[in-house]
Amino acid sequence: MSKSVNLYVVVPCYNEEAVLHETSKQMLELFGEMKNDGLINDNSRIVFVDDGSKDKTWSIIDELTKAHTEISGIKLAKNAGHQNALFGGLMTVKDDCDCAISIDADLQDDIHVIPDMVRNFIDGYDVVYGVRNKRDTDTFFKRTTAVGFYKLMQFMGVNIVFNHADYRLMSKRALDGLAQFPERNLFLRGMVPLVGYRSTNVYYDRNERFAGESKYPLKKMLSFAFDGITSFSISPIRMISAFGAIVCVFAFIMAIYALVQKIIGHTGAGWASLMVSIWFIGGVQLLSVGLIGEYIGKLYKEVKRRPRYIIEAYVNEKEKEDDK
Repeated sequence: MSKSVNLYVVVPCYNEEAVLHETSKQMLELFGEMKNDGLINDNSRIVFVDDGSKDKTWSIIDELTKAHTEISGIKLAKNAGHQNALFGGLMTVKDDCDCAISIDADLQDDIHVIPDMVRNFIDGYDVVYGVRNKRDTDTFFKRTTAVGFYKLMQFMGVNIVFNHADYRLMSKRALDGLAQFPERNLFLRGMVPLVGYRSTNVYYDRNERFAGESKYPLKKMLSFAFDGITSFSISPIRMISAFGAIVCVFAFIMAIYALVQKIIGHTGAGWASLMVSIWFIGGVQLLSVGLIGEYIGKLYKEVKRRPRYIIEAYVNEKEKEDDK
């Protein structure tokens, strides 16, 4: 591919008023450099997706679209969640771009590897993953749990890129492939590798958040990890089945042992051991039913086929020209 690329950068935003001006400034500067180098053309765009923010995020996006023709904005009707907002932005731009890059608004992911992503696309790669070199900016707890999550996913047979979040480039045909996935429980880190096509990695050092607070507290991180596991692997159900079989064998052995002890007259009151056993088995059963219920709940959501997101407004330079 010799011609310059029509690149769209999709940036999901939720209550990001503190970083939007700086993010847009740095992205516009990068776009200028890439245009001068002949990497991207004048039709390339930065698309901010407002995921039902409660602060001034949308008014700032609207202001930026009026000041810069390179910036467009999408406003969702309500908070649909990070994955849905990202997916909605990608699906909105996929027919207008040669490739699209997804990146968060907080400037933690190094935007200066975007030219390398585009060069890899020009070289024939359909998916280019942004992968962190290290996790020094994370707390010990977050670093440990994140590494454990990736290893657990790989152990359960999920094809996931280690230390990759949602910073990636996808070609138009890769986006068309992603659009064919009808599921409502989105876990894009696991879905994109399923699309296939030729892929590669670019590596970068993650920065501290420029401003504002993380939108992924512990509760959301745990929910996200659980969604990822239950959306892409049935290993937990199989593990429960195996554990249930082991418990049954153990119970059978203990029954024989108790019978022998009864025959030879060595039985005691046994109240404590009986209660411990009842509580243990009861706990295992409740845990098992809860996990199976999680899978059934996902089936319930899939069957209803409700929309992942609803776009309330879309602003770009073409609309502004039409209004004149």
